Amino acid sequence: MKNCRSIQRWEVCSIAVLVLVLVAGSVGAQEAEDPLYLRDRGAGVSSSMFGTYIRRHELFTYLYYEFYFDNNFEYSPDELGYGLDQDFESKYRAHEGLIFLGFGLTEWLIWELEAAVIAATLEKASGDPSTMPDKIDEAGLGDVETQIRWRWFRESPYRPEAFSFFETVFPLQKDRALIGTSEWEFKLGAGVTKGFPFGTFTVRAALEYATAESAVELGEYAVEYLKRLSPHWRLFAAIEGSQDEVELITEAQWHILPDKVILKLNNAIGITPKATDWAPEAGVMVVR
Repeated sequence: MKNCRSIQRWEVCSIAVLVLVLVAGSVGAQEAEDPLYLRDRGAGVSSSMFGTYIRRHELFTYLYYEFYFDNNFEYSPDELGYGLDQDFESKYRAHEGLIFLGFGLTEWLIWELEAAVIAATLEKASGDPSTMPDKIDEAGLGDVETQIRWRWFRESPYRPEAFSFFETVFPLQKDRALIGTSEWEFKLGAGVTKGFPFGTFTVRAALEYATAESAVELGEYAVEYLKRLSPHWRLFAAIEGSQDEVELITEAQWHILPDKVILKLNNAIGITPKATDWAPEAGVMVVR
């Protein structure tokens, strides 16, 4: 009987070791599929979410929360409907909940949709003589936008990957001053990405057109860095701007289930006076 049990234990142990070897070999094979310059990001197309790349037929769902803290928010009473065409600075606070959907249509093309609900508060500046009330509170639907992003050619050991994107922001808040978008907005941009042993860099820029301004202006521009520390952790950093608003952005990505569930912890700090002072963000991304 003892011999029988010993044999059974030996068989169980042998099977367990075999399974571990197969799993380890499978993981190693999957990691070996991507060359070194793709180790940080994989083979997907660059999305508008920081450090996120979408492959064909992958569906990304990202639910996240963002808080805005700004003590020198620039506003004009005239733009808010209170007559005086003069700039002032005051306190602005906002809480925003967002949902992002991204889908890989092909190996070269992805589609995105992002929508937000927001509650914002702006205090009247002490030197503002307009009829604006001491505090303005608005809540409701925030920005709703969609993007198409495409890859022109893949990265190689000696050549960066090139991509472009086209964004549309819908005018769904014509009667609100602080939240949402009141006029059509369009962006057309491009960028390049290159991976190195010490991390992956992306440089991008866009032109922006708003029907309210009827002019083409420089939109978002950024230099980004992504580093994969392990199968579970990635670090991201960027300098991102829009005209004279420039921010330093840092993000930690915890891949709780690699390629399936990701916790993103993001922090944006204003570098220039007109940028938001502080904007932390946290959310969970699910990949199907």
